[in-house]
Amino acid sequence: MAWTINNGKLYFNSVLYTGNGGNGHTISGVGFQPDFTWLKGRSSALAHMWVDAVRGVNTVINSNTSNAETTFNCLDPWNADGFVLSNNSNFNGNGVTFVAWNWLAAGTAPSNTYAVKVVSDGGNKYRFDDFGASAVTLEISEGGTFTFDQSDSSNNGHPLRFSTTSDGTHGGGSEYTTGITVSGTPGQAGAKTVIVVAASAPTLYYYCTVHSGMGGQANTPVTNSFSNFAGSIQSNISPNTTSKFSIVSYTGTGSNATVGHGLGVAPTMMIIKNRDDTDSWYVWQQNLGAVASNYINLNTTGAKSSVSDGITALSSSTFSLGNRGDVNASSEKYIAYCFADVQGYSKFGSYTGNGSTNGTFVYTGFKPAFVLYKKFSGTENWFMHDNKRQGYNPDNEYLFPDLDSAEGSLNRINLLSNGFKATTSDGGINGSGATYIYMAFAENPITSSTGVPSTAR
Repeated sequence: MAWTINNGKLYFNSVLYTGNGGNGHTISGVGFQPDFTWLKGRSSALAHMWVDAVRGVNTVINSNTSNAETTFNCLDPWNADGFVLSNNSNFNGNGVTFVAWNWLAAGTAPSNTYAVKVVSDGGNKYRFDDFGASAVTLEISEGGTFTFDQSDSSNNGHPLRFSTTSDGTHGGGSEYTTGITVSGTPGQAGAKTVIVVAASAPTLYYYCTVHSGMGGQANTPVTNSFSNFAGSIQSNISPNTTSKFSIVSYTGTGSNATVGHGLGVAPTMMIIKNRDDTDSWYVWQQNLGAVASNYINLNTTGAKSSVSDGITALSSSTFSLGNRGDVNASSEKYIAYCFADVQGYSKFGSYTGNGSTNGTFVYTGFKPAFVLYKKFSGTENWFMHDNKRQGYNPDNEYLFPDLDSAEGSLNRINLLSNGFKATTSDGGINGSGATYIYMAFAENPITSSTGVPSTAR
């Protein structure tokens, strides 16, 4: 596996802050504009708050419950170094201490290219990336650059343009030209329409300047996401192929389906939540065993379970789903957080406890800045640590992703230069013969003179 990241803080970082109870509370020091922020009160029992750039800054889900997504004013839009808080007590209570874990996905200016074809589907229609449906509603977010490649010969005589009116000039509207560049002749090599979506762009409609009824709607949300057509279900994604992290939203079908994720490699860990219903969080990790059967819940203490209708297969472009309600109920909306290992930056692994205060050493290849772990061979809470809340070993400060509890303190773990090590026999981290999964992220990997992450212990 190629090592591509030598400064993990460009993709993951934690910040600490104290709430002030007011609107406009600016939190800085992240070092990048986040696409996913996970907030938790440390000094009070408060729900875990998950906010991401695909669902938008005003939609929240809680890892400690099975509750559906809630809508309220949470963050002002993320900025280049953090975010701004509203006055909600769950993440900005006056005098309450908080931690925010932040990940970068697509970034501030996503881009994508769509291969356009014209097909006969109740009359000529535009189709993207050979997706099974025509004239679909697109998501092309503000600030993004999106290329519509019309090189395929089927585009001959069908120039694709945009308008603020449905069906453009055929619907009585005019062509929209802000941020748009047109090149070549449709149906010939190099033909394309490129749009850089302007700030506060209106809802747009793509259409053919020659023939009516060929196009559809193009939403321009204030998110860092865009439409993906790799699967049988259209998805909206915010992927980072360098850090191997992608945020994916989709609407379930209630039957077997595939969903595009945009990672470029098969995920090694996935976390899925039904946004519309009270289904539990569905977590798959490569060390749970066969992808087609094994999972664990993020919001409970339960051990690994096996089913046949959850995540059923993975590829470099899609994940496959059965008809299980917590991953693919008909007409219900879902969010999926997809990860893959990056040598020297992220690791999704497993280990076996030894039941000793001189606990099992877990090699990651970097000093962890964040560790989340869970016993899967039996019942235990999830635990999470980072290098900011305490900042020295042993790292005693922990939180439970499955509980709203305030921060606990107990001698549990050492965050070492190339991994982590349990410092207790507690069953939540180091029970004798118990098996655990974990996810870990680095800030600054230790490297050799050749630029390869250190393997020394």
